[in-house]
Amino acid sequence: MYVVTGAGPVGWNIAEQLAEHGAQVRVLTRSGSGPDHPLIEKLRVDVSDPAKLAHAFDGATAVFHCIHGSAYRAKAWAAELPGAEKVVMDAAAAAGAVVVFPESLYSYSEPDKTITEGSPREAAGGKRGIRTALLKARQAHLANTVSVVAGDFFGPRARLAHAGERMVPLVLKGKTVQVLGNADQPHAFTYVPDLAAAMIAAAQKPELWNSVLHAPTGPAMTMREIAGNFARSAGVPEPKLSVVPGWLLRTLGLFSTEMREPAEMLYQFERPFVMDSRASQAKLGLEPTPLADAMSATVAWWRDQEVALTR
Repeated sequence: MYVVTGAGPVGWNIAEQLAEHGAQVRVLTRSGSGPDHPLIEKLRVDVSDPAKLAHAFDGATAVFHCIHGSAYRAKAWAAELPGAEKVVMDAAAAAGAVVVFPESLYSYSEPDKTITEGSPREAAGGKRGIRTALLKARQAHLANTVSVVAGDFFGPRARLAHAGERMVPLVLKGKTVQVLGNADQPHAFTYVPDLAAAMIAAAQKPELWNSVLHAPTGPAMTMREIAGNFARSAGVPEPKLSVVPGWLLRTLGLFSTEMREPAEMLYQFERPFVMDSRASQAKLGLEPTPLADAMSATVAWWRDQEVALTR
């Protein structure tokens, strides 16, 4: 039996993949949401409450902790994430379950170089520093943990992403896509089902526990390239792109907290931001989904959302 905390794009994909392979899955969310499947049990649980987790984790082989902060702000992350992760790791250690985390590239402190599993993870300040601290806390905890790093998301259910609702629906409607920094710098994008598959595989391999892995991720694409790939997959015209320059975001960030948060991450879009997952792929026995297949599935999912909205 496996426990999945959260039913966002990562948690949802993990639960579905596990159930499709015949595993019993328990999904914990505050709302009781999650995929509908005979092997998936959905419970209303606040996973930051230690009193609720002892029973919820009973019998679990692995816990996939896929809950994020309530807002994309360093203040919210600092207030919510360390405590919640400690509660989950405490309960998992007591249950004898490994905890598998999805992780971002934020902690890497030399992002101008191609990022490998061995690259230094010492980024400081803001959201980047919080991710660094979370990784160190996992390493120091009694529980067995694995952190699986991904680039920016794309794929079914990946709404709040640069290649999500900010891009795909606009491409499908022939509207201009707004991107940050530079439309022609290579950028790492990870197909969400590939991250889910990597997290499941890592949970099955004790020799990989207590390490940081990279999810299978294809060659980096520029924002222009990924938008164009969506258009070609959908059979629609090449999209027009509008670029928000970094200097403008930084200026707005002087006066607005809302603008300050994305400005902090501009380094990812003004310069090459590339990850290499080949070492982890060899350890996990996985490869990225072929780009054409990933694009097709993503476009189909977004078109289904449009159809659902018109009903």
